[in-house]
Amino acid sequence: MIPELGHFALIIGLAFALCLSIVPLIGVAQNNHQLINSAKPLSFGLFFFVGISIVLLAYSFTVDDFSVKYIAGHSNSLLPYYFKISAVWGGHEGSMLFWVFALTSWTLAVGLFSKQLEKEFVARVLAIMGMIAVGFILFTLLTSNPFERLLPNFPMEGRDLNPLLQDIGLIIHPPMLYMGYVGFSVAFAFAIAALMAGKMDAAWARWSRPWTVAAWSFLSVGIALGSWWAYYELGWGGWWFWDPVENVSFMPWLAGTALIHALAVTEQRNTFKHWTLLLAIFTFSLNLLGAFLVRSGVITSVHSFAVDPGRGLYLLVLLAIAVGGSLTLYALRSAKVSSPSRFTFYSRENAILIAMSILITASVTILLGTLYPLIIDAMGMGKISVGAPYFNAVFVPMMIALFMFMGIGPLIRWKKARKGELSKHLNKISVFSVLFGAAWPFFFAGEFNVTAFIGMSLGCWIVLAVLKDVLNNAKQADGSWKFSAVPLNHIGMAVAHAGIAVTVIGVTMVSTYEQEINVKMAPGESVNLSGYTIEYTGTKNVLGPNYSAIQGQLNVYLDNEFVTLLKPEQRTYKVQSMGMTEAGIHTTLWRDIYVALGDPLGENSWSMRLYYKPFIVWIWMGGFFMAIGGFLAILSKRYRKRTLVAEQQLKQAETNVLKEA
Repeated sequence: MIPELGHFALIIGLAFALCLSIVPLIGVAQNNHQLINSAKPLSFGLFFFVGISIVLLAYSFTVDDFSVKYIAGHSNSLLPYYFKISAVWGGHEGSMLFWVFALTSWTLAVGLFSKQLEKEFVARVLAIMGMIAVGFILFTLLTSNPFERLLPNFPMEGRDLNPLLQDIGLIIHPPMLYMGYVGFSVAFAFAIAALMAGKMDAAWARWSRPWTVAAWSFLSVGIALGSWWAYYELGWGGWWFWDPVENVSFMPWLAGTALIHALAVTEQRNTFKHWTLLLAIFTFSLNLLGAFLVRSGVITSVHSFAVDPGRGLYLLVLLAIAVGGSLTLYALRSAKVSSPSRFTFYSRENAILIAMSILITASVTILLGTLYPLIIDAMGMGKISVGAPYFNAVFVPMMIALFMFMGIGPLIRWKKARKGELSKHLNKISVFSVLFGAAWPFFFAGEFNVTAFIGMSLGCWIVLAVLKDVLNNAKQADGSWKFSAVPLNHIGMAVAHAGIAVTVIGVTMVSTYEQEINVKMAPGESVNLSGYTIEYTGTKNVLGPNYSAIQGQLNVYLDNEFVTLLKPEQRTYKVQSMGMTEAGIHTTLWRDIYVALGDPLGENSWSMRLYYKPFIVWIWMGGFFMAIGGFLAILSKRYRKRTLVAEQQLKQAETNVLKEA
């Protein structure tokens, strides 16, 4: 009965989504305030019933209702309760329901926190969110129903959750990733609502920006968690594989980064409006394309949901409708979009424009590398793979150029820089960064290395530029410092940029100086790894809640002093009889010692992979700094409160821009 109630709640949610996508727009067209005001209650009802649906599915998991097909395929009575709940999004059907729930959560948030916006505009935004919800709820009900029964004959036990997913990563990674993915639908809805209203002013950009930054921050956390999860769970020791599914999460992040900066320029200078609109459409389109690639079965990946092509066709049609409809609307209304502000080559606008162009080019380059094998296969020209050599060759040079402009952008004036001003800000920073980058390889490894020189110089360059920008904003006319005068959104930008520098340093160090040893070890034997002595003492058998494991015992010493005991495991899960590798990792701020247990080789000896990975944790620290910076920015008072004075200041800024033009 409970699954039927969940199914029925989802159908009611569809009814609310249909009403939300139609009724408010009728109200706007007829200037009927009663219908316009219905948008928020309808969004609340949509969230409520979809929320009931996913809660009832989670409850069915916890009580082991194996008469539900989805639960029978993704759970087991021995599965710990926390994995039973997270198994809700551990497969295709449940993850689509969570996708819908995330979408309705964003819809609810827009309804709750949009009191400062015009009711007609909010009605349009919520209606567009309702249309997107209709598409995905229909997809879930028609092709991916998580409440489908196996009656009258159903198994007494489930097949268990995929052992790869029985990890804390499943609990936190997909929700963060989906909140980021789906959150960009708000930016898309704002853009389409602005096109429908024919009103693309600085105020629109100002109120769209925090929603975009919030989605970008969630996606940053999701990508960082996914990289970390793959690093310690898969046993291969890497942090990024250029896997197609990794790519489809990274492309919206790059496009979303460009969108955030376009919105900033539109808000501050009343320009880049065309860029902003197209980037909102492009970013959302990449999310839909990612859903198609992951769920259609056209790609093979450890992360993908290999499902039938019929589902992929539905998503492809949905993508065509969303992209085709939005671009058609843009073509019809773009003539009404004007960007009166003008700027010179030496200006912040141009620095941001170049950075945005690099980000978009990087997104398109990754998109081509991801789709090219599919296109070749569809044309009957054979099967090929595009891997890390291609992506590294085209992506890394673009990122080097991007990081250069990251340092320039915050330190150059809007519209036109004064003569010699930029060199005054950057000369000392540039010299120090180059000297630091050149000295670091000698300090760390005793010899020069070009990769380390470039990466460390860029990381230092970004950090110093960020600090210089904060100091410039904190300096008062009388020469004193007042850091409380720096706006919180500006602090957020600085933290996010510093996070990118931290990630750059982490990537540089681990890519340049990591060490790997593949050895056969018997009890009592030891090996040296980058100054550490690792001694293998044997194995022992351990039992988990639904698995048994052989656990290696390896003592780690540095200068004859005990550091830690590493316990890599080879697990065998009872239900699926599937083997899994659990790495033993000791992490500090400066390095990881990583051991993965391989195959038994007789006489109690084992093959092992041992890694020394300097600064690798900085990669994920940087990702979290980026997200923290984003969340700090949206906490700024300018986005939480709309006063008469603020509106007057905004209008005055627009007037000044028009005068300058």
